[in-house]
Amino acid sequence: MRVIISAGGTGGHIYPALAIIDKIKEKEPNSEFLYIGTHNRMEKDIVPERGIPFETIEIYGFQRKHLLKNFKTIKCFMKGIKEVKHMMKEFKPDVVIGVGGYVTGPVIYAAKKLGYPTFIHEQNSVPGKANLFLSKYTDKIGVSFKTTMKHFPEYKTIFTGNPCSEAARASKKADKTKYGLSKDKKLVYIVMGSLGSSKMNEILVKTMNLFQNKEYEILFVTGKDSYETVSKNKFPRNVFVVPYIENQIEMMHHADIMITRCGATTLSEIIALKIPSILIPSPYVPDNHQYKNAMDFIKQDAAVLLEEKDLKGDILVRTVDTMIKDSERLKMMQKNLETLDIPNSATIIYETLKEMVK
Repeated sequence: MRVIISAGGTGGHIYPALAIIDKIKEKEPNSEFLYIGTHNRMEKDIVPERGIPFETIEIYGFQRKHLLKNFKTIKCFMKGIKEVKHMMKEFKPDVVIGVGGYVTGPVIYAAKKLGYPTFIHEQNSVPGKANLFLSKYTDKIGVSFKTTMKHFPEYKTIFTGNPCSEAARASKKADKTKYGLSKDKKLVYIVMGSLGSSKMNEILVKTMNLFQNKEYEILFVTGKDSYETVSKNKFPRNVFVVPYIENQIEMMHHADIMITRCGATTLSEIIALKIPSILIPSPYVPDNHQYKNAMDFIKQDAAVLLEEKDLKGDILVRTVDTMIKDSERLKMMQKNLETLDIPNSATIIYETLKEMVK
């Protein structure tokens, strides 16, 4: 299979795209790929490291506050369509895939105009602007949450789940002792994304001392940007602070409770590994989509929701204590997570693509 795939901006788009690529490679090892991304975002570093052919276009998202900048955005969009059409005519794909981010706009639009089969995937509960626009120009749409299906045409929308979940399920366990953790103590794993969250880290630093003398351990991942500042503080002996964990999913296997933001990829991994969690949605994302992602869990009683504005005093510590002592509630959450699970998400997407190519 010859595949052009596009996704950009955040890991929440890029890693599902890579999971789709990995599944296609598993099923059809001779497949060839071209990844089209933005010229100045995360994918320009992540994708080439995987040995995947990579091309860029200059593209920006529309801005509500700076309307004059949108003239440049429109100009780049039109130029991007022209550049992408040239790439497609040279590569001759069997299918073109968009996995989120504004870079997918010109890619899927150009593919549709050239007559190539197109597929897009939406990871979040509430669709991004790019995917809402592209829903008119794509042949099939995969979604991670059932509640997302109402935003797209029913006849072309498939509940696939998030392709990262299948990779999570197949991942191995990390060695806990590598980070100084005990083999037999319960673990509360705190992570706010690869770059961390400066606001959340300020709150968490103040909270860590309240975990002193607990029977469980805390692994606090600060993010690379905040580690130097955070590590200057003194923490209790049962709190372990690290900047980043390369293969986060491998450590997640050990988590009895996870405290995290509500990015779509992390949530898909929580579902796959059935980890009870305390979700703290970022209030700084477009359309408040992390809160809406979290609500899919809350409606199923599969997680606890705490909003950043409410993280005062010892509320986080009290919430952890209540959960970790209530084994029956943790088991119930794990059971409820099963209702959100699609165990073969990447495979469903591959089979959909295969049928489209036929």
